[in-house]
Amino acid sequence: MSLSPFTLLKLNPALLENLSSLGYLHMTPVQMQSLPHILEGKDVIAQGKTGSGKTAAFGLGLLEKLEVKSFAVQSLILCPTRELADQVTKEIRKLARCIQNIKILTLCGGLPFGPQAGSLEHGAHIIVGTPGRVEDHLNRGTLKLDNVSTLVLDEADRMLDMGFQSTIDAIIDRTPIKRQTLLFSATFPNQIKSISKRVMKNPVMVQAAASLEENNDNIKQHLYEVSDEQDRLTAVRLLLLNYDVKSVVVFCNTKKETKDIADELYRSGFSALALHGDLEQRDRDQTLVRFANKSVSVLVATDVAARGLDIDSLDLVINYQIAHDPEVHVHRIGRTGRAGNVGIACTLYCAKESHKINRMEEYLNHSLASKFLPDFGLLETSPQKPSMTTLLIDGGKKQKVRPGDILGALTGENGIAGKEVGKIHIFDHRAYVAVNQNVAKVALKKLNDGKLKGRSFRVRRL
Repeated sequence: MSLSPFTLLKLNPALLENLSSLGYLHMTPVQMQSLPHILEGKDVIAQGKTGSGKTAAFGLGLLEKLEVKSFAVQSLILCPTRELADQVTKEIRKLARCIQNIKILTLCGGLPFGPQAGSLEHGAHIIVGTPGRVEDHLNRGTLKLDNVSTLVLDEADRMLDMGFQSTIDAIIDRTPIKRQTLLFSATFPNQIKSISKRVMKNPVMVQAAASLEENNDNIKQHLYEVSDEQDRLTAVRLLLLNYDVKSVVVFCNTKKETKDIADELYRSGFSALALHGDLEQRDRDQTLVRFANKSVSVLVATDVAARGLDIDSLDLVINYQIAHDPEVHVHRIGRTGRAGNVGIACTLYCAKESHKINRMEEYLNHSLASKFLPDFGLLETSPQKPSMTTLLIDGGKKQKVRPGDILGALTGENGIAGKEVGKIHIFDHRAYVAVNQNVAKVALKKLNDGKLKGRSFRVRRL
């Protein structure tokens, strides 16, 4: 499919100029198929995975009809996780750089309610939030949706998987009947069909989910047959030792599995953490930060928890069990092999799951060969430790701490070299900085003995 330029669309010239400055010249398949309908005001159901350009598709649609002088909530975007909501907010802010005085607010759980309520008192044009927190604001009267003209359900399948059905229904009931509804989903289960019938009017169906052959031909897929659960864990250890890569996600089907497997891997000397829905927001943030900054090598996660995970250089994906749905399998393995890199996806299965392999092969339209596991002698070797480690600083945005302050404190007199400093993540009341393992002690002492913004903060190594 040849790509079309954004200039073919009836968009505000300022929006087009901004798109050009961002390097967005041609539409992705999901944008080509959905944007014309969105700009015409139609309800749209679009099937497209993460990275397909769906945020720009609905973002441009709601920005095109936004009335800046009307200081009321005109668009509501619901997302399954805080991480995805943050990503969506950042992307829309980029798209809206040409619009003066626009206000976009993020309403997510895990953050104090009061400051959000205070921001809402001053009005907002666009709200991006998670269902639970949005409903909370509605129930407390701090949020009004009477003027919403566009409702977006982003990654609707994940929101339903996470049990947000009744919450979403309650939120939709508080929006005007006369509105545009846009639903984006990586998969299209029966629940999605049901909700679309109830809340949408003659929706246009767009299917831009690329096949594995079209988008993931740089991913090497391997199948490995195992005999039982203990064999699965041994297989994971063997694959991790065999590939010896820096960034791996092990996908599981249940929360309990993620915890059990991460614990077992940790006991075997691997740098591993679990990511699942029962984690407190602070622990979830910390887990994602440590994985993103390369101070943890292995993330053991459920599909729901990993949604919104945005790691560019994921080397390996291991499916501890076959995904329940072939589309979810494609979504899992699509997290590796990005940006032109070659990725590896390994899937474990037992004999009684052969029918799932057959179904997956039918969906992919090609066969998958089973391989022998690496030599068991590998189990005698020790896993490589990550090259980076994370330092936690008990000060963040609210204390005016900025990345430059941390970098300056680390690289100042008798400090460490700039190349030894990795990613820096700053939250409201804490900050994380990755440093090379070799200089961790020096870096820790430098931050604990020095000052940031003229203040001393407690710093510890995770």
